Amino acid sequence: MTQFFTQNSEIIIRLLVAVGLGLLIGGERLFMHKEAGMKTHALVSLGAAVFIIISEIITLKYTTIVGLDPTRIASQIIVGIGFLGAGSIMLQGNRLLGLTTAGGLWVTAGIGMAAGFGFYSLAFITTILVLFVLIIVNKLEKPIRKISDDIDKHNFS
Repeated sequence: MTQFFTQNSEIIIRLLVAVGLGLLIGGERLFMHKEAGMKTHALVSLGAAVFIIISEIITLKYTTIVGLDPTRIASQIIVGIGFLGAGSIMLQGNRLLGLTTAGGLWVTAGIGMAAGFGFYSLAFITTILVLFVLIIVNKLEKPIRKISDDIDKHNFS
């Protein structure tokens, strides 16, 4: 069993980083009572990391195959997450809901991809920036939104 962990330590670290960072972002979303929370973000990040690791392994295993393009896997992650994000967007009256959730899932997949490639600094920095946007920018946005709503009320009264 020890040999398994020794031989696969880099893969295990990559996957754990992906899950951990996804959990951080999902935790903020859960705290804000959003539909996609910790599990969803952790799974998106983990899934993206797995696909990136698979593309690396394929590249190493099949280096002699002409025309092999492992970057196609990464590009398809982006497309697939786009569909997942689109499913989280709803129209309620004249308001679109779920756009931040969709954006969060999309960038969480990018974080998972970075972790999957072993680009830990990129993954951590991106996570910090995502949390900055979701927490700090959200607090800055509230007074601006109130001013905008007040202007709209006065224009239609």
